[in-house]
Order: sequence, then C-alpha cells, then structure tokens
Amino acid sequence: MNIPQPGRRALFLTWAAAAIVGIAWPAHSQPTYPSRPIKIIAPVQPGGGVDLVARTVADRLSPVLGQPIVVENQSGGGGIVGSMATARALPDGYTLMVGYVGTHGTNPAVRKLPYDALKDFTAIAMVGGTPNVLVVPAALPVTDLTEFVRYVKAHPGKLSYGSSGPGTLTHLGMEQFKLAADLDLVHVPYRGIAPAFVDILGGQTQAMLPGLAAALPHIKAGKVRALAVTGRKRHPLLPDVPTFEELGYKGFDGVQWYGIVGPANLPPPIVKRLNEEINRLLETPDLRERLSSEALEPMPMSPEQFTQYIREDIARWTQLAKERHIELE
Repeated sequence: MNIPQPGRRALFLTWAAAAIVGIAWPAHSQPTYPSRPIKIIAPVQPGGGVDLVARTVADRLSPVLGQPIVVENQSGGGGIVGSMATARALPDGYTLMVGYVGTHGTNPAVRKLPYDALKDFTAIAMVGGTPNVLVVPAALPVTDLTEFVRYVKAHPGKLSYGSSGPGTLTHLGMEQFKLAADLDLVHVPYRGIAPAFVDILGGQTQAMLPGLAAALPHIKAGKVRALAVTGRKRHPLLPDVPTFEELGYKGFDGVQWYGIVGPANLPPPIVKRLNEEINRLLETPDLRERLSSEALEPMPMSPEQFTQYIREDIARWTQLAKERHIELE
C-alpha cells in the first residue's frame, strides 16, 4: 500500500500512541496499593474511643495490607484540625482518618465548619458504634425513666444535666429527650466526659447521656443508675436496661459511631480494597472482642451505605439544633 509521506507519519504516530497506551494502561491498573506506609489521623488527643478505633484498625489492617500504618493524633477545634488535614491531603489512600459522630455528625449540625463533612471526604468503612445511656446518680429517688420524667417535672428548672461540651452528642441527645418529654432541665457543659462524671457522681448534676463505654464502670460500681439506652435494640452489656423506643420515645437511635474516611475523590479501587479488608476484619473474633471490651458493636457497611449514614446523621442533628435554637461559633 502506497501511503503518502504525511499520511504515513500520522499513521505511525497513531500506532505509537496506541502502543504506549496499551503498555501503560495495564501497569496503572495493577493493584499496587499500598506501596508505602499509610497514616491514619485521629482528630483527638490520645485516649478515648476515637484513638482506640484508630489504633485497633491500624494494628490489624497493617499486616493485611503489607505496609506499616501509623496513627497520628491531630487534636484541636473539636476535631476540626485533623479533619482539615485529611480533607487537604492527596486523595491517594495514604492519608486516612477516623471520622466519628463529632466530626461528621453533630459538629456539622451546630457549627460553621471550614469543611463539608460530605463533599470534602470519601466515606470508606464504618467500624462500629456504642449507644448512649441515660444515667442518674444512685441517690436520686427514681428507679426508671417514667419516675425520672415525673421527678423532673415536679422540679422545673431546678435540676441540671451535664455534657462533655456544647454541640456534642451528650448535649444534643439530652436536648432531644428534653424536647420529646417536655422537660425543663438546665444544661451544664464540661470540657470532656471525665469532669462531667465527677459532678454527677458528686450529685452536682442530676442526669447525663454519656456513651456506654464511659458510663459502664460507674454503672457496674453502682454509682449511677442506667434508665434507658439509645439504639434500636438493648445492649448485651445492659440487657435489663430498655431502649428509649421501648419506653415510647421514637427516634432515639443515634449512637457514638466511628468509621474510616479519606479525602474526597479517592480512587474507587482503593476505597473498595480498604472497605473489603476492614469489613473482613470486623468479622474476626479477635477484633470483635477488642471492640466489645469498649462496648463497641461492629457496624460493617459498604461505602455507599456509610455515606448515606453520615448524611442522615447530619440531617437528624441539624433538625434538632434548629428546633432547640442551638448554634455554636
């Protein structure tokens, strides 16, 4: 075939480009991730549920992926510092974060944040959650939720409840209950759950809605009485404590949840690999036992389910914040 010189040159370039694409495409599509160490940001100080989940996932995921996984605590701003560091990271799968109910649930509902909890992140895998439990001092003359409601209504504006801080789940959850039961309880915010427990144990406050993991030692010691738990079913560690729903209060299925997120636009193959490996780990007795020791129930989900869970959690607390006129700077 006699092809003119310009045509021959164009044809050669086309063949060359096709050859390059044919060689390069398979190389890029190979499952080479991960090829270097991974970082998981815990957007809190060491200690507590977020840090525990970060280190537990890192310890068990590292040998599966064949690379070291380092946990880096970046606290500040109620999770904002760590969240921004994650949102600004390259979407290559080497910077991940423990997103939890604070960074991706309650904070977006009550604060003006420098990040969008949905648009600036990729939801990878839900790890687990623990319910909140309504507790009262052992000395308070009530034995169940009905008696507590009656007692509060007999002392309008004279009783108080503690929280781990404004805008936290321990705050918004109690405001949800105040609204549902039409109660007049004064909110006393603390800098964390530990000082809040000091005052409820001392009788300075009369109620609190902490996470079960934090409350369990005090419940077992008989220092506080558990009246109701959030969630859709009773917790195995407190089988005699009914859910709010059992007692006639609908919509109390919010939990202290923890999951793994990354920057927006993570490549789908990386998201799929991480999700599958984490979900597989959640089925192992070792990990389930470790989480159970902290009252955490595994909550495996697909990335799409996890994204929807975050969306619905933000909507839930945003609606409550509007109803209770809660907005923080």
